[in-house]
Amino acid sequence: MTDPGLTELTAARLVEGYRKGEFSPQEVTRAALDRAERIQPEVNAFVRLPADEALAQARESTERWRRGEPKGLVDGVPTTVKDILLLRGAPTLKGSRTIPENGRWDEDAPSVARLREHGAVFLGKTTTPEFGWKGVTDSPQSGLTRNPHDLTRTSGGSSGGAAAAVALGAGPLALGTDGGGSVRIPAAFCGIFALKPTYGRVPLYPASAFGTLAHVGPMTRDAADAALLLDVIGAPDDRDWSALPAAPGSFVAGLSGGVRGLRVAYSPSLGGQVAVHPAVAAAVRQAVERLAELGAYVTETDPDFTDPVDAFHALWFSGAARVAQQLGPEQRKLLDPGLREICAAGARLSALDYLAAVDVRMELGRRMGHFHESYDLLVTPTLPITAFEAGAEVPKGSGHRRWTGWTPFTYPFNMTQQPAATVPVGRDGDGLPIGLQLVAARHRDDLVLRAAHALYEAGIASPLTSGGS
Repeated sequence: MTDPGLTELTAARLVEGYRKGEFSPQEVTRAALDRAERIQPEVNAFVRLPADEALAQARESTERWRRGEPKGLVDGVPTTVKDILLLRGAPTLKGSRTIPENGRWDEDAPSVARLREHGAVFLGKTTTPEFGWKGVTDSPQSGLTRNPHDLTRTSGGSSGGAAAAVALGAGPLALGTDGGGSVRIPAAFCGIFALKPTYGRVPLYPASAFGTLAHVGPMTRDAADAALLLDVIGAPDDRDWSALPAAPGSFVAGLSGGVRGLRVAYSPSLGGQVAVHPAVAAAVRQAVERLAELGAYVTETDPDFTDPVDAFHALWFSGAARVAQQLGPEQRKLLDPGLREICAAGARLSALDYLAAVDVRMELGRRMGHFHESYDLLVTPTLPITAFEAGAEVPKGSGHRRWTGWTPFTYPFNMTQQPAATVPVGRDGDGLPIGLQLVAARHRDDLVLRAAHALYEAGIASPLTSGGS
């Protein structure tokens, strides 16, 4: 029998427990595997759960801790990897039936390599929509992933399996990817924390077909664990020419500053452009009021931009077309029908269409750079709604055509490459989690994490995790 309480602990608490000899990586990994195997039939968070491999890694970690020689910052911590990122020895199928399983699979993505160097235990690979193309998680290859708080609802996406796994205690650390909100959307729907770092802070290889919209980010129980994970994975890798130099200091060390004196811009609806559900609006406003009580200078104001969705679509659909470019007619038939649609739309765009979208992106970046001369942080809802029915790209009756219709707060900040995090700040009347988004200027990941940590320490934010499905 394993101790189920071990699955409720943060990564930081696990490392402390290993150091003190309170429990071992083997015990923790067994508990996490038990939880993962129990939730899998109903939630479908995983595409691969290699128990023997995980336990072998845990045994090695247990021996290192016994000797007092941990390998790194997260030695022995169960960690999941979204099935977009390469994990040595495991197929990376990206939710697609077009990728054969019998590849070489002999290389780690940069973030995975850093975790391996630090002794993480790889619990499994988590579900994704095909090639991470949309804001919910279902795919022809791995099926439908459900919300841990209500199995009839979506987990969000595209890192939906990662979010569900963390929320249900199947590993406290998860790697996700975010090209338009894909760590923040499912984290908000599932009640956990997620950070989309500044572009380049976490190296990515192979390069994403979606180009410089695509980020790799931590998905965790709280902001402190995300800072710990970013300290591990935010290191340069020569396979990514756009990777940033090493951060000037530890993100964990920078958590303690609080929000006193920070200039916070609160935009409840991006200047009236977004219709926000009343429960979401109320929870976010209440959290912002508490930020002011903690000493932040809060101003209700809006960033100066109109919805860049058309430009985002040009960039996103072009990336999708690039994904499918090498596929023959029979392989294309295997694609998710929605992905097939946007691939076709992207193929119809010209180079001039693409460059016009780049111009919009550059202007948006300029505007946000100017905005952050006056404000340290921008606060918005993460999403205008809570989780809707599983199996749909858009909420029934919403009138939206694509997932971008209900994610207006997330994708603009992929275009600008800014750090943005989601923090759980309450529930709606159905018990579904609500997220608040924190955005800072490029390279100020430390400010986002610091403010988020202050929300957790003040009890404004808390992990809305679920002990079972």
